[in-house]
Amino acid sequence: MVKVAVIEDDLPTSNQLKSWIESAKPGIQVDQWFSRDDAEAALARETYDLVVLDIELGRERHAGVAIINVINKSQATPVLVVSAMPATIYRSIMKALDAWDYLQKATFEEADFIDTFLEILRAVKERKQHKDNGKQVEIIDELAMDPLRQRSPIWRGQRINLPLTAQRILAALFASRGQVVSYDDLYEVVKSGRNRDNIRKHVSTIRDAFREIDPGFECIENVPMRGFRWVDGK
Repeated sequence: MVKVAVIEDDLPTSNQLKSWIESAKPGIQVDQWFSRDDAEAALARETYDLVVLDIELGRERHAGVAIINVINKSQATPVLVVSAMPATIYRSIMKALDAWDYLQKATFEEADFIDTFLEILRAVKERKQHKDNGKQVEIIDELAMDPLRQRSPIWRGQRINLPLTAQRILAALFASRGQVVSYDDLYEVVKSGRNRDNIRKHVSTIRDAFREIDPGFECIENVPMRGFRWVDGK
């Protein structure tokens, strides 16, 4: 059974998140925790597949940051942060802490939450499959991507700094390396701007990020009228 922890001090918000999770994945176990102490105690004794976390718990403005640090030291469980703190400030902080994603309260719909939640569960399943095969991190021609750290790809030993959507596109290209990934397929991994110009802009962002580390980077090919392809060894 998939087990999820919802760590949120506001009861109505916690119950709403629990309801959304249960509607997205029937049969799931959702544990609700309302304080840092209770949450850390639960994390010490339970193994969760995913944690949904608020940053501010009670009077502790950054309790969530401390909890993420605890998670990273022990289980490396993926964390979806749902907070009222401004995304313009805290998204980059959460990214540096290897949180999966950051949703700012009152700025997203139920569908946005569910889409992100299900994406994380798919990555959890992928990691378990890799683990069963004795391979948790793929390394192909100096690119390393962990299914639960898609926002932290490593190229030649250095982290690639990319926005969330660009990282999803990179993951899609890398997963199908050697094959053309069509524009239609790439539309499935972006949440807005589903047009070719926008996809090309994201790919340009990816290339620029790689070239900051490797000026000769040429692993992403344009395939005219069709899409893009990751080619190893370029």
